[in-house]
Amino acid sequence: MKRIIFATGNEGKMREIRMIMKDTGYEVVSLKEAGLNPDIVEDGTTFEENALIKAKTIAQMTGQMALADDSGLEVDYLDKAPGIYSARFLGEDTSYEVKNAYILDQLKGVPEEKRSARFVCAIAFCDADGNTMTTRATIEGRIGDQAAGENGFGYDPIFYVPEFGVSTAELTMEQKNQISHRAKALNLMKEKLKGLEA
Repeated sequence: MKRIIFATGNEGKMREIRMIMKDTGYEVVSLKEAGLNPDIVEDGTTFEENALIKAKTIAQMTGQMALADDSGLEVDYLDKAPGIYSARFLGEDTSYEVKNAYILDQLKGVPEEKRSARFVCAIAFCDADGNTMTTRATIEGRIGDQAAGENGFGYDPIFYVPEFGVSTAELTMEQKNQISHRAKALNLMKEKLKGLEA
């Protein structure tokens, strides 16, 4: 079975990724499982650039195929912040509880129609020869009035999905994998990988 290293150490993310990639014929392993702990500087100006930096670094280090994602939350009322800085928002080691509380605080009293937001995900692929591909997808929603739900991670508890009437942290894993930005971007990448096989 062909192996792809996914440039993440986030177990929550790996669970989602494995569910989506299980029928591809690829074994998808995390950085930890591949015995890697690289220090990658993500200094791109877009989600795609940052994902490519990670995928290229891992492919060059290992001589194996690599996938990476860069994702984040764009809040329209905050001029699309935190955007590409979502993971580093308010400082490298700031907990998501603090980040979520800060965003809710910034939007206190802001009417529903001005609370629009989206999760963005770019996925990048790089092989040992340096060939690359990227995909991008989004999920539209709004910032809720309070944090809710235990199922997600990151900004999931404050991101409200109108079509389900709940936050992304209140969705089941199956529901989330139908609609999430990462799931959509990964499914697009799956199609591109099938094209490579062909």
